[in-house]
Amino acid sequence: MKTFKEKYLAGEIEFEEIDNYSQDWGFSDTTDTLREYLGLNAEEEDAWVSVGDEALKELLDQQLHN
Repeated sequence: MKTFKEKYLAGEIEFEEIDNYSQDWGFSDTTDTLREYLGLNAEEEDAWVSVGDEALKELLDQQLHN
């Protein structure tokens, strides 16, 4: 199964789907951390937690253009 990050970078989902993924994680019995479940690295997680959605989206969008 692809992570949120993999699907977003592949253009398969919109960024706003992160909310659904976060909610799904909360109801799942996975032992993955939320960061692992979403497919984020430590820098991306830190930006998301410390600054917010826009900071994470910006980091991910930079990867689209590389």
